[in-house]
Amino acid sequence: MKKLLYIPAILILAACGNKSKDKATELADLKKQQATLTAKIDSLQKKIGGGQDSTKSTDVGAYIIKTAPFTNYIQVQGKIDATENVMAYPQAQGVIIAIYVKPGQHVSKGQVMVQLDNNVLKQNIAQAEAQVALNRTLYQRQKNLWDQKIGTEVQFLQAQTTLQSSEKQVASLRQQADLYRITSPISGTVDQMDLKLGQAASPGTTGIRVVNADLLKVKADVPESYAGSVYEGNNVEIVVPDANDSLDTKVTFAAKVIDPSSRSFGVEIKLPARKSLRPNMTAILKIANYSKANSIIVPLKSIQKSENGDYVYLNNSGIAKRVNVKIGVTYGGQTEILSGLKPGDQLITEGATDIEDGDKVNILRSGN
Repeated sequence: MKKLLYIPAILILAACGNKSKDKATELADLKKQQATLTAKIDSLQKKIGGGQDSTKSTDVGAYIIKTAPFTNYIQVQGKIDATENVMAYPQAQGVIIAIYVKPGQHVSKGQVMVQLDNNVLKQNIAQAEAQVALNRTLYQRQKNLWDQKIGTEVQFLQAQTTLQSSEKQVASLRQQADLYRITSPISGTVDQMDLKLGQAASPGTTGIRVVNADLLKVKADVPESYAGSVYEGNNVEIVVPDANDSLDTKVTFAAKVIDPSSRSFGVEIKLPARKSLRPNMTAILKIANYSKANSIIVPLKSIQKSENGDYVYLNNSGIAKRVNVKIGVTYGGQTEILSGLKPGDQLITEGATDIEDGDKVNILRSGN
């Protein structure tokens, strides 16, 4: 009888145990479903909002795009030179017997600066001049006789020829005497001279530098790659650091031939007369080789790169919009945009690297 009473009790306990097990299983299934739903929600949020909370926005800086003039410059180093910068040499060898100028002195074209010893030639000239005087007297007498029909024509012609020959000899001797001096070929300033009395001078080795500082120019070599964009007439800004001076002018000469050794071509720019500028000073040339009146220009830092090309972000009613662009020339941290943007677009500049397409943005700094 006792055994029969235990059986229902055992059955009741078993039923209770089965119910507890079913609830645990159900709870585990619900948690699994909850994890799956959470993962799907997170995935959708990443696709829609860049992984950010849909209510959160990123602070960025932006400005409204407008067209503006754009100029690209190439920068090369040059040197100031005088248009008239010459060395004056004697044309004959001799000893210096007189120096008439000193460094810094202004001289005129043709002015004698140094005299070399030409005493022998002077004596020869004196003798030749005496002979000319005699021949002139003989010629004049023979001419008077010939005018009176006295004497022969041959005698008259001989006297005339002798006079002309002696005069030419004197002129030749005087030309030779001129070779024994140093004259200034231009009007300018004596810039360099290291001569002494009694010093032997010879052609090509002993000379005086004369510079016309009122006619200066800048000379520079431009790389061959710019041969198609640098011409005579291009605008150029010249900066002379040592003189703390600068000026805007134009290229006055651009060589047509490329130097085979340096792969460059020469340019020259004439300079106005300025006391601060001197020959052989270093000058920085900024030559304008590209210019456009109406261009869309954006900061270089706002452009990002990807495998599909260059792109920027625009503010589209508080949402970041990725736009592919085609870039042109870059100068001074600014880049020309050839396509992809238009005036009126609001370009995101600061904070652009912290956002993705579709992100909410909050414009903190905006320019026009």
